[in-house]
Order: sequence, then structure tokens, then C-alpha cells
Amino acid sequence: MRAIYARGIPSDRSEHATAFCILLRHSRDPASKVPSIAVISRRNVRANNYFDLSMLGYSAVSAKMVWMAVVVLLCFPYGNAKYYTWHAQGIHNVAAEKDHSAYLSEEYFDAHLTSLGWNQVDNLRRHVISSGLAKKIDLVITSPLLRTMQTAVGVFGGDGFVDEAKGLPLMIENAGNCGRPAISSVETLPFIAVEACREHLGVHPCDRRRTISEYQILFPSLDFSLIESNEDNLWKPDVREANEDLADRGIQFINWLWTRKEKEIAIVTHSGFLLHTLKKFSKDFHPLIKDEISKHFANCELRSLVLVDNRFIS
Repeated sequence: MRAIYARGIPSDRSEHATAFCILLRHSRDPASKVPSIAVISRRNVRANNYFDLSMLGYSAVSAKMVWMAVVVLLCFPYGNAKYYTWHAQGIHNVAAEKDHSAYLSEEYFDAHLTSLGWNQVDNLRRHVISSGLAKKIDLVITSPLLRTMQTAVGVFGGDGFVDEAKGLPLMIENAGNCGRPAISSVETLPFIAVEACREHLGVHPCDRRRTISEYQILFPSLDFSLIESNEDNLWKPDVREANEDLADRGIQFINWLWTRKEKEIAIVTHSGFLLHTLKKFSKDFHPLIKDEISKHFANCELRSLVLVDNRFIS
């Protein structure tokens, strides 16, 4: 797999297509140190404005899409798309803008979304539906913290929950004191919680999770089966996870994504996780690609990466 990157570039922009074709061909050199991953990244682009893979020598079936959310996304036997989103604005984000030491306060334990954060969720949901992306995604992966799960189900979940006979809701009413109605699980995507895409572990109470049994009450239809411990045994009160350790965890997460059968995956995670993971992921890329991939996410910003298996490069 080889690395290429594009951000919000229409397929009819031939000058950009040529530039990225050159980068791609360079990466085909067997001696190249570029990681064997092909990446196309798009930021806030319309569904009909996707980069044309055929101009880069890829067949239509060779790409796997991933969307990520802060809200953030990233997928693959042939190739896949990942959509990454940083979660929407949380109460800890607001407090830390005024005083960075707020991250140390127990007041922001497992921080929930603000009212502005929920507005960001609603706006992204409208975009995901109107662009047609909602119909393309096969799976939603979320970090098991309140703010990411609220973002994930708010953006990619169903409409209002009205009938228990049709199944349990994705989120109960007022989950985490959010003041929001319940969210239906009827005719929605599968949602799974994964510890590997959590934020920096340790010290900051906002990054400590609740017990899984508590979350199962708040998010009844979310799948927590991949989480091994009910208690948060990963978070330590006196040790903050090193950036390099976080990046290593992120690369392991990306490698795990390759084992998934789904072609288009939405990932809702955290700014620190995205920043350090994507920096390490792109460390041997061309400088132009590295700079783009490493840019900081905004709250509830959606970007996509396409990872392509080089066995299917024509």
C-alpha cells in the first residue's frame, strides 16, 4: 500500500491530479521509505466532489473509505475509506480555553457536550445525510467516553426513539444530563466502542471513563463487547500517557482496522489521539502530504482518509 493525500480537491482539477500522480509513482519505488499505505484525505467536501482515484491508477473497487470525527475517521483487504471526526465541543474544552488547569479538575470527569457541541452535532448530521455519506458508511467506531459517544450517535444514529417494541434506543433521553431526546437504533448502522482510540490516558479526569455497566444504561444499543474491563484500568491518576505511546496505540488501531470487513468506517475520537497518530502515520510521507495530514482538527470536523492496498494499483 502506498501513500497519497488530497484534501477537498475536485476531480476535474487536472493540475492537482498530475501533482499527486507524480507523488504516487515516486512511492511505487521498491526502495521508497514511504509506508505501504495509500491515503487520500478529504476535508469538508461534498459527496460529488471526491478525488477521482482513476487518475491515480486505482480501480473503483480498490479504495476503502474511512470517516473520522472530533468528530474523526480512517480503512482495506483491497482498500477502504475512513472518516475521522473529533468529538463536538465538550464542557472541558470551554473551561480549558479560559484556564488550562481545568483539565485537572474532577468537575469535568468524563466531560459531556455543551449546547454548542450539540449544535455542531446537528449541523454535521445534516451534512452527512444531505451529502449521501450516511448511506455509504458500514460501521461507526467510537471512543468509549461520554462526549465521543454522544457525538457518534447524534451524527450517525437514527431519529427520535418512539417504540420500545422495535428495539432499545442508541441513547436514552437526557443521557449525561444532555437535555436531548432519546435516539433510535431502528435501521441504523452498527456502533462499536473501542478503547484503542481513546484520548491521552491518565491525570486528566475529563479523559477517565465511567464503568461500562453505566454506559450500557445510557447507550443500550451500542456494542461494548470489545472492551475487556468494566472499570477503567487504563487511566492512572499520576501518570499521563506519553505522546509516543499514544501514537503507537494509534498505529495499532489503524492496523486493527485492516482486519475489519467493512469498507467505509466512521471513527469518532479525540484531538490528541488524531494529532499524534496521524503525525506518526505520515512521518515518512512527502512534506506536503505530511503537513496536510497533521493539521489540527476543529470540534466536530469531518475528514476522510482512503487507504489503498498497492496490490490493486494498476
